[in-house]
Amino acid sequence: MTDGDTLLSLYDAVLLDLDGTVYHGPRPIPGVAEAIRDARGHGAAVRFVTNNASKAPGDVVETLRSMQIDAEIAEVSTSAQAGAKLAWQQLDEGQTVLVVGAPALIAEVEALGLRAVREYSEDVAAVVQGHWPGTGWKHLAEAALAIRGGARWVACNVDVTLPTERGLLPGNGAMVAALRAATGAEPAVAGKPAAPLLRTASESAGARKPLVVGDRLDTDIAGGVAAGFDSLLVLTGVSTPADLLAAAPEERPTYVAAELSALAAPAKDLLIGPRDGWRVRVDSDALAVAGDGARDGSELLRALCEVAWESGVTTVRAEDEAARAALAGLGFTSAA
Repeated sequence: MTDGDTLLSLYDAVLLDLDGTVYHGPRPIPGVAEAIRDARGHGAAVRFVTNNASKAPGDVVETLRSMQIDAEIAEVSTSAQAGAKLAWQQLDEGQTVLVVGAPALIAEVEALGLRAVREYSEDVAAVVQGHWPGTGWKHLAEAALAIRGGARWVACNVDVTLPTERGLLPGNGAMVAALRAATGAEPAVAGKPAAPLLRTASESAGARKPLVVGDRLDTDIAGGVAAGFDSLLVLTGVSTPADLLAAAPEERPTYVAAELSALAAPAKDLLIGPRDGWRVRVDSDALAVAGDGARDGSELLRALCEVAWESGVTTVRAEDEAARAALAGLGFTSAA
């Protein structure tokens, strides 16, 4: 890596999360369309990789195009596809799958030659569960009967929350937790943070060196780590700077940036590590921070991460006005 290398010059594909990374509900995140066009212009393959199993790839494309984001069906990888495939790999052709999820998930199951049903019977060989706003007690009850009856259980993803324009709402993981409590069973997981979804997306792009981009440490970044891919955390969705300081090793990104436009920035500037103008040291039970003038808060965050991850200390304390202002901008409003 040289000083002039950007992320787009180092990686041949970008595997983009959607919710919280590309859009919030019906609203695109500012600057995302331009960043994706820039990625294509640099020759990088683009894949839209979502844990949301409620939409078919064609619906995802329609949504993206309505936001002036170019997309093709072949560029979309959903956890519904990954969940259906994971079940298919464990079953024989024509076997019965009880689907807890949207019509899009039913379509993916049936496309693989399996029989999809909504109600339990003794011939149900597997349960596949994905996010669907229409999921209710009846659907969970049928799935509980099947799982207790010995059916295999596949969860498309286990995101506990779903970011929307209204805030965080219950995700598929919340519904999975209900079935886990009711059955004592544990599902096989297809979507992030498990590796299958990201690896399938990378293979579809013919990528040799893909970059995973997302807003959640526990799914996007952990999925990248599990798949063995470098990753970029963008601070436009769920995970916060405070979350990042406390991240476990399996949830730590390679790069951190405020937003997706950083794909065109020098890669060295986005790496975790010390930064000119910021001094971070461990002082008793806090990270003491000082700066020598107006500095970028994102630069400070990368420096904080290095010391926090090495020391295990995640409380921060400002030692001057520059640090106090930067920490407040990162959401550390209680910094002394």
